[in-house]
Amino acid sequence: MNSVIKVRSLHKKFGKVHAVRGIDLAVERGSVYGLIGPNGAGKTTVLRMLVDIIRPTSGSVSVLGHAPRSSRPGLRRRIGYLPGELRLNERTSGASLLRHLADISGPVAPGVTDELAERLDLDLRRPVRTLSKGNRQKLGLIQAFMHRPELLILDEPTSGLDPLVQREFLALVREAREAGQTVLLSSHVLSEIQHSADLAAVLAQGRIVAEGGIASLRLTGTSRVRGLLSGTTVEEVREALAGPDRVDDLEDLDLHSIGEDQVGFSGVLRGQADPLVKSLSRFTVRDLTIEEPDLEETVLSLYEHTGDAS
Repeated sequence: MNSVIKVRSLHKKFGKVHAVRGIDLAVERGSVYGLIGPNGAGKTTVLRMLVDIIRPTSGSVSVLGHAPRSSRPGLRRRIGYLPGELRLNERTSGASLLRHLADISGPVAPGVTDELAERLDLDLRRPVRTLSKGNRQKLGLIQAFMHRPELLILDEPTSGLDPLVQREFLALVREAREAGQTVLLSSHVLSEIQHSADLAAVLAQGRIVAEGGIASLRLTGTSRVRGLLSGTTVEEVREALAGPDRVDDLEDLDLHSIGEDQVGFSGVLRGQADPLVKSLSRFTVRDLTIEEPDLEETVLSLYEHTGDAS
């Protein structure tokens, strides 16, 4: 495999604001790569530098073997780009707009735009000015995918989409990868990256704080747990969690009595749920919830584990 995107020591400053701080990045051909981080982490700035909307303060960028700042229109036609802030000509219909964009981006096979519109449930006859945020986002996705580019660069691609359309988008990403296309997408939604990307980088404050395979990033290793047990006491539950099946990875544990014989609990689980379930199996479990933490909490955890928690 060879790198479709190569970024080395990339910096971007806007006056006194250091938005991107020395990022190194390589995206291999035929892969799906995710950039994940909270709003303001630097994701959009990185993507805009890849398509030469803005230029680096320092560092090097190569996209499809070329430097974006010296590239010609031929390079841009090999890329499908969806910006985070989508601005469309509102004085035309969706179909007319896509025909105009097809003249710019390159050949679009007959029937492709109609097929994509059907899959995303978008009426292309409607004027752009009448479209909701979600339908405008669908139009943006169609223009990015329709000419089947070698490289797709997608900034927050599911913003404004309902869950069914989000699922269809993930199917489009899988199909693009199977066809040999390369996809770089950004998101602040953990599950979106987990369900679509082969590799990912976590950005915070303009830096990559973790990078690698999805499983290795501990994105799925930290969960919030809470529950309700009956027929027991706080002391008995505490002893069970410290017993033979002790749960070493349960942190910030809060145990509290509810009525005479019920105990509520909550905590952060860093690891597998199996030891916790075994420890609680001796009690009557009235309720047990294990949920993904929000992104801010996960990024803070990654800071702690990489020594960047300054």
